[in-house]
Amino acid sequence: MVERAEKRGPRRLSAEDLSRLPALHRATVSSLSVARAITLDRGLIAYLDNLCVRAHLLVYGPSVGLIKSTRRFMSQRFPETVRRYAKAVAVAWACMIIGTLAGLALTRSDPEMFYVFVGKNLAGGRGPMSTRDELRNVLYGIHKSPDALAYLTSELFTHNTRVGFTAFAFGMLFGLPVFLALIYNGLILGAFWAIHLDQGLGLDLWLWLLPHGVTELLAISLCGAAGLILGHALLFPGQRPRMQNLGIEGRNAAVLVIGTIPMFLLAGLIEGVLRQLVNDVAVRGAVSLLTALLWGWYFARMGRETR
Repeated sequence: MVERAEKRGPRRLSAEDLSRLPALHRATVSSLSVARAITLDRGLIAYLDNLCVRAHLLVYGPSVGLIKSTRRFMSQRFPETVRRYAKAVAVAWACMIIGTLAGLALTRSDPEMFYVFVGKNLAGGRGPMSTRDELRNVLYGIHKSPDALAYLTSELFTHNTRVGFTAFAFGMLFGLPVFLALIYNGLILGAFWAIHLDQGLGLDLWLWLLPHGVTELLAISLCGAAGLILGHALLFPGQRPRMQNLGIEGRNAAVLVIGTIPMFLLAGLIEGVLRQLVNDVAVRGAVSLLTALLWGWYFARMGRETR
């Protein structure tokens, strides 16, 4: 019966078999106990032990499939965990905002600071010496080949996902590098903002960034919050042993990071398709606002109604 259920799934068992399975499992467990007490046949003991484990999984194991468990994770556990650690998320956002304002101020006071904050690949040929037309051409895809746009999109997506997952990993170093990673990401944003603002394209830049950036920056902040959770668990274990506390808090941090994977994918889709095909600033602004409202509703309300 167990072998048949493993091959074809427990739903293929008859109603009679399903009703007998718990009793047969208990009987097998009893037989295993007797065998361990009176027999020297290790093969028999190993067989019964294996059978008990397999039957236990059928009787008491999770019955929810992958699709249902994924839906439950995204509709309940992920948003609930974000709400539980809202303070850590707020701190992550604060780090990025501080970094952005600092990058703006430093680059406007000394344009050469742009090259300190922004790598060559990420700059995509832009810099303090770029003219208004050159910057505008990038923002609106003018005179850019599809390959060039795809390359720029790939660089931005790779950079942001790297920042997010690196910030999470830095949590194992007691949290301090997490602050630095988030602030540095803000410095890059601020540097780009400065060179566009000097050419009167500050608003255009944000309308270019935010259709995908709302989702992407939110995902980065959640990864950063996960890193801060790890750092806090290591620095302030409370009444628990340090590693036990890390294990408990680490599982919650992992929920945040796993939840950002579809967010990064969605941001990459918006970045690679919608932003490069839609040049109307009103549409870009509407998409940015709608995205922000939807994420706000999702994290504020999703999972509450099911209780």
